[in-house]
Amino acid sequence: MKLGGIELESNLCLSPLAGYTNLPFRLTVKSLGALGLVTTDLVNARSLIEKRQVALKMIASDVREQPMSVQLFGGVPEEMRDAALIVQDRGTQMVDINMGCPVKKVTKTGSGSSMMKDLLATQRLVSGMVEALKIPVTAKMRLGWDDENISAPELARALEDVGVSGIFVHGRTRAQGFSGSVNLEGIARVKAAVSTIPVIGNGDVTTPEAARILLEETGCDGVSIGRGAFYNPWIFVQIRHYLDTGDLLPDPSFEDRVDLMLVHLKRMIEFYGEDHGCMQFRKVAPWYAKRFGPSKCFKDRVVRFSSWDEFHEILSEYREWRRRFCDESGELQERYQPADLYSSITDRNSADRIKVPKGPVEKW
Repeated sequence: MKLGGIELESNLCLSPLAGYTNLPFRLTVKSLGALGLVTTDLVNARSLIEKRQVALKMIASDVREQPMSVQLFGGVPEEMRDAALIVQDRGTQMVDINMGCPVKKVTKTGSGSSMMKDLLATQRLVSGMVEALKIPVTAKMRLGWDDENISAPELARALEDVGVSGIFVHGRTRAQGFSGSVNLEGIARVKAAVSTIPVIGNGDVTTPEAARILLEETGCDGVSIGRGAFYNPWIFVQIRHYLDTGDLLPDPSFEDRVDLMLVHLKRMIEFYGEDHGCMQFRKVAPWYAKRFGPSKCFKDRVVRFSSWDEFHEILSEYREWRRRFCDESGELQERYQPADLYSSITDRNSADRIKVPKGPVEKW
């Protein structure tokens, strides 16, 4: 699959996931293979123009993750254009425009999902960015503001007319937030609305089988995965293998998961410094532990650790404690096998899922 003049390794993409798709995570997932494109968290265009350190940290990149895209949000055409030029000058391969964020503090500025309400203004904003840049510009949208205003097909056509290189579409409306099911038929209508650019579908892809269903039922050119990649960093290589062969790869072993977790933590410390890197990793480590089997004693401690050495101490003690649940070969006994990895992704009442806003979307 190509986006603009950039040929991707695969048609599988990492979606922005606010607070999680930082450089250490992107590098860690990319290292496992089969991932065609990574994208940053959504970045405030004005913050970039003002050279705020938080925004500059968010667009930091590494040659090992390329090609990568920076996702920008903002409602002022000149600011979006100028921020995109900053990103281009820093060597980024692609710019993505956020037209899907449903959170009120984003939509009230005329950005995020609110860009789907005024198609002409959005088309003019995007046109200015496309004309100013030498790198591809893409757009990430939802199906529309609500069920009565499904504007994604028309908006996709309008953006194709002004030269965007691809459309990413999440199969929910702004009013849905993160509730309900993804509308594959709605994604298919977006794909049918354009003729010259790729459309990449997104939403609720947590298994290789779900990726195949999305591709088959929508006709999309690719799949973009956010939460599913955080729950399972191996999902891209698993999908690629399944689509190529029809076979499912075996799950990674306990040692595989521990090794990747340590690589991820090391990168967090190198990128953020030990104090902040460890603090950031407190919300990440429990997700690796979900596939360790019995792990309450580990999860209870890693949400408070503050150093590389302390993490290793916790892990060493956990390894010793975990042996009581294993057989003579070192494998977990069948009765201690972990529960379904994906149940909490769609379970809105789960305390363990990645946090999303609650209550009526109008109050977010």
